[in-house]
Amino acid sequence: MIPGSFEYFAPTALDEALSLLQEHGDDAKVLAGGHSLIPTMKLRLAEPAVIIDIGRIGGLKGISESDGKLVIGALTTHHELESSDLVQQKVPLLAQTAAEIGDVQVRNKGTIGGSLAHADPAADWPAAILALDADLQIAGPNGERSVKATDFFQGLYETDLGDDEILTAIHVSIPDANTKGTYLKLHQVASGFALTGVAVVLTKSGDTCQSVAVGITGVSDAPYRASAVESELTGAALDAENIAAAAERSVDGIDALEDIHASQAYRQNLAKVYTRRAIESAAS
Repeated sequence: MIPGSFEYFAPTALDEALSLLQEHGDDAKVLAGGHSLIPTMKLRLAEPAVIIDIGRIGGLKGISESDGKLVIGALTTHHELESSDLVQQKVPLLAQTAAEIGDVQVRNKGTIGGSLAHADPAADWPAAILALDADLQIAGPNGERSVKATDFFQGLYETDLGDDEILTAIHVSIPDANTKGTYLKLHQVASGFALTGVAVVLTKSGDTCQSVAVGITGVSDAPYRASAVESELTGAALDAENIAAAAERSVDGIDALEDIHASQAYRQNLAKVYTRRAIESAAS
């Protein structure tokens, strides 16, 4: 299908883009890489009157290290994260997650900021961003603010991002040498989206779990931290029995999705299986 008609703006400065958002309000949509917005427009699921293309704004792209953190511009593509030597050395979980997204064309054009702002319940990035306890930098008419990943995702395609705000960067603390991360998923064959995706960041002290963070996507209407798993495993020996028991709690308090791709019971079981596998991988 062909999208409906719209007015197109391509600002070259962040302030200009924010002014356009304020001027056009609910009629406007922000375009980053386009892999979330354009398909919905083609299907007429979204018919914005105004498109604000932020792809020409300097300073919203790139990866750098500052004060023990990786600073990732919102317009950084999946491929750039996958292939970055700095990312592979400092936070390899990010590169691993990027490699699991879509196909080559999607990874070359799609952006991490666009994916996070869209908040598709089956997207890959939210699981890793949650497990890494990242901070999301947001610009708006009242200046900049920072939001924890655990507070950013609020529901089905819903985030803490206001209609007049733009996600500008993601800040990720660089883990120490005893901390390892893993992202595993079962993908829907046609789309590559996650039927279940589990990211684990685990710190060991000998054979004991000193701390663990588990982010899960594809299971519920919003990605989430599996806090019950984290509580169960923290301080416990990293043996098969303890890992399996902790993984069983991956859907505690979660209303799992059911659709043409997977039943609720199947998704619940997938979450438990992939949580166990991801923990085992991070601990090995």
